[in-house]
Amino acid sequence: MILTAVVVFAGGTAWTVLYSFTNSKLLPRFSFVGLDQYYRLWAAPRWGVAVENLAIYGVLSLIFSLAIGFLLAALLDQKIRFEDTFRTIFLYPFALSFIVTGLVWQWLLNPDFGVQAVVRGLGWESFTFNPLYDASIVIYGILIAALWQGTGLVMCLMLAGLRGIDEDIWKAARVDGIPMWKTYLFIVIPMMRPVFITTIVIIASGIIKVYDLVVAQTSGGPGIASEVPAKYVYDYMFFAQNLGQGFAASTMMLLSVIIVVVPWAYLEFGRARRG
Repeated sequence: MILTAVVVFAGGTAWTVLYSFTNSKLLPRFSFVGLDQYYRLWAAPRWGVAVENLAIYGVLSLIFSLAIGFLLAALLDQKIRFEDTFRTIFLYPFALSFIVTGLVWQWLLNPDFGVQAVVRGLGWESFTFNPLYDASIVIYGILIAALWQGTGLVMCLMLAGLRGIDEDIWKAARVDGIPMWKTYLFIVIPMMRPVFITTIVIIASGIIKVYDLVVAQTSGGPGIASEVPAKYVYDYMFFAQNLGQGFAASTMMLLSVIIVVVPWAYLEFGRARRG
């Protein structure tokens, strides 16, 4: 296992970073060009669109996933009837592949036979809802599918955290007359800090590598309006036959992962060591 980790993961990563400074085309070749690939990368309009889409998708996905997941978990934590059934229903989409989710939501958001067609069939002829065909809002159509699939996992993580709260804390809050929303906001959520940090890392890693949903729903269209970094890397490495550019883009994605993981590791392990 150590050999696999070192050779496949660490070795492959180092090899990719090294060849991102070369002029590799169809096949890797060590023709050193310095930072030229990175200059070309950040000068490419397509990469700028991909980064902008990832930023919009990432921020909104993180906020809504945490908010909706925690809200669902808080509702299920009230010991409601048929809790197991509701938990299964909410978690079921996560069992599907992103390709299946993307295709399903491509049909649902299709203006000819999806939500728009159904509402217009009910009499609202002026109703318009076709985010996947509007370049200005297409990333939000992808976000809808991502939230539908991923929120169930966040809910389960949050529910596990809530079930770990001592029942005496709830009783003390009720005795002191503290409103429930204040109990959640000032007592429960701070106690669930490790759960929130772990959830954020899981969500962030999925955001950075988002690819399947985009390919299944829009293939990066209309035009390049829904382009994301992972698709940029794939297209340049396997279609444009420009390995150097693909390596540079994947190295930037690696840097994004490091920016997410290193602070988390510092907060978790550094704080534990100081304690």
